[in-house]
Amino acid sequence: MINQSIIKALKNIVGPEHLLSEKEDMYTYSYDAAVLTPRMPSAAVMPASTEELGRIVSLCHENCIPITVRGSGTNLSGGTIPETSGIVLLTGLLNKIIEINEQDMYAVVQPGVVTATLAAAVEQKGLFYPPDPGSQLVSTLGGNVAENAGGLRGLKYGVTKDYVMGLHFFDARGNYVKTGSRTVKCATGYNLTGLMTGSEGTLGILDEIILKLIPAPIARQSMVAVYDTIEQASETVAGIIAARIIPATLEILDNFTIRAVEDYSRVGLPIDAAALLLIEVDGHPVVVKEDGEKVEALCRKMGAKEIKVAETEKERDKIWAARRSALSALAKLKPTLVLEDATVPRSKIPDMVLALQQIASEFNIDIGTFGHAGDGNLHPTILTDRRNTEEFKRVEEAIEAIFDKALTLGGTLSGEHGTGLAKAPFLEKEAGFSSVLFSRQLRRALDPQNILNPGKITGLSEEDSI
Repeated sequence: MINQSIIKALKNIVGPEHLLSEKEDMYTYSYDAAVLTPRMPSAAVMPASTEELGRIVSLCHENCIPITVRGSGTNLSGGTIPETSGIVLLTGLLNKIIEINEQDMYAVVQPGVVTATLAAAVEQKGLFYPPDPGSQLVSTLGGNVAENAGGLRGLKYGVTKDYVMGLHFFDARGNYVKTGSRTVKCATGYNLTGLMTGSEGTLGILDEIILKLIPAPIARQSMVAVYDTIEQASETVAGIIAARIIPATLEILDNFTIRAVEDYSRVGLPIDAAALLLIEVDGHPVVVKEDGEKVEALCRKMGAKEIKVAETEKERDKIWAARRSALSALAKLKPTLVLEDATVPRSKIPDMVLALQQIASEFNIDIGTFGHAGDGNLHPTILTDRRNTEEFKRVEEAIEAIFDKALTLGGTLSGEHGTGLAKAPFLEKEAGFSSVLFSRQLRRALDPQNILNPGKITGLSEEDSI
């Protein structure tokens, strides 16, 4: 626990209304969306300016106090679970869109801006910010950068790292660092922007973010393809990519997920379908028409028994609202939901889908599978009750089996959820000991006191302990 002199100093920086230190308040900031043991921080502080943010970091550096930054707490790998001896730094008041530059197509934002808020603001100007994590209505851009968040449009448009042009941040000593620029090209110095993106608050604390914008697509076409087997659906995904067609979105839902979503949202999904593909093509109207026809033909050729094309914007919105409700729908079924995001090369999607079915059977657990099939990023969602220790042990074994299969297929432990605490123990399996050692050495050089989100990504070594 931090002492009262530190509490007083934090109050002097942000004011008493923006500091919480009572035990009952700390429960809120002791966990995130990962299924991990909560840890109560000593205080939560909410700066409202760059000056306050810098003073907080300097104070923590001087007193060796761990800092965990928290946006909305929607992350799924334990990245915002704090240290009991540390503070949680909340970005809720750092929520300004500083600039939307229409001529040069970029935006400058503070880390607490909600993703959907920026997307709506730039859309009004005929521009487009493509990254769209499933939590976009509540997740913040600072969290998106910290986790290198993806989303439904990742197949065509890429993920957060593809849109981060520059960053301003405080290092572990409280120094203010600027990296990147507002220009399309920037080859000055080390690529600190790339290093910071996906670093989960372990290398610095964000203050400003410069994001690339692009012209909004002129036309879109959305469709739902219905299949009698999930194997047909997954083979269709591989077939579409092999045909050199890149939809904006290419999502898969298995029957377990379809039934949960329909029960939750009543949007008219066919509950007897073994699997659905939700597909959207966008761009110039002529290209959209041509690609839409090619995709329809491929779906039929590969076994789709029905294809429903959205005729209106309202129908299109229903399709994507259904997809975005998948996690909420599944979460209603059992007390504990474990959402994974092991990712494989796109051609290996059929193999991974089959493996998930086998793992569910082998460990006698419920797995609902949905996700961004077009970029190989599936979300096997395990439904369980953590209080059932015998079952949860099987769940943990199944998770490791999922990781092992993904790596065997040439994949990765995480496509978009990050490493955090949850996947840190498995990092060496994917990257090797030398890579983990290099990462620890990098962290130690930049943060010798280990105050920036300790334990995340690389875990804790004896030399790292505070």
